[in-house]
Amino acid sequence: MPSSPESDTQATPATDHAQPDIGELAAELERIEDRYKRALADLDNYRKRAAREMDTRVAAAQAAIIRDWLDVVDSVERAMQMEANEPCREGLDAVLGQMNSVLAREGVHRIGAPGERFDPERHAAIAVQDSAEAPDQTIVAVQRSGFALGDQVIRPAQVVVARPPQSGG
Repeated sequence: MPSSPESDTQATPATDHAQPDIGELAAELERIEDRYKRALADLDNYRKRAAREMDTRVAAAQAAIIRDWLDVVDSVERAMQMEANEPCREGLDAVLGQMNSVLAREGVHRIGAPGERFDPERHAAIAVQDSAEAPDQTIVAVQRSGFALGDQVIRPAQVVVARPPQSGG
């Protein structure tokens, strides 16, 4: 049975109307790809930010624990100074050695020693002392040791700093 012209005209518009324009599809695909790329970039930025925040929190927690540990080290050092010739000194010295080993394993080292140049980033000057022997702006005494974790100062050293003698007059 041959098709009638009437049935052909009905089929053609229905077929054309069902197929979207290729240009519209390409534009929609481009929009979807752009949204996809933006979502990937946002996810990558989120991951990086979350990793940085986690590193910051871990470092802050580690520094807080180390500061608490340093208070104990200070107490043992003060006890050793009070017990200079007593039998307890040997035991305190062994405990302090263990504490220093723990700190060293964690990457903590002492800062501030007599003869070092004074650095306000690493030292806190608690006094200034006239000295003809020590160069100007050098540490002549350490009142409380400072500590650093890598390059980060956990606690600055409390030091006495040399200056040239003042001429009286």
